[in-house]
Amino acid sequence: MKATQCVPQKISKLMLGSLMMAAAFGLIIIGITLLPVFGFMLALPVIALAIYIFKLHLNDQCEIDLSAE
Repeated sequence: MKATQCVPQKISKLMLGSLMMAAAFGLIIIGITLLPVFGFMLALPVIALAIYIFKLHLNDQCEIDLSAE
């Protein structure tokens, strides 16, 4: 499979994960300034979701296969 077909998946995964991390940092800032407990309680699931998105596997054709060498 051509590498150019995997680029949109990798970019969308990176952008979505970055967006979630930015939202989590925004909630942490809100937790520090406005809503001390509520902001942190909302930030934890968003951080977990961002980590999940960053670790998410792409389809099998876009993953590096080291056993095929």
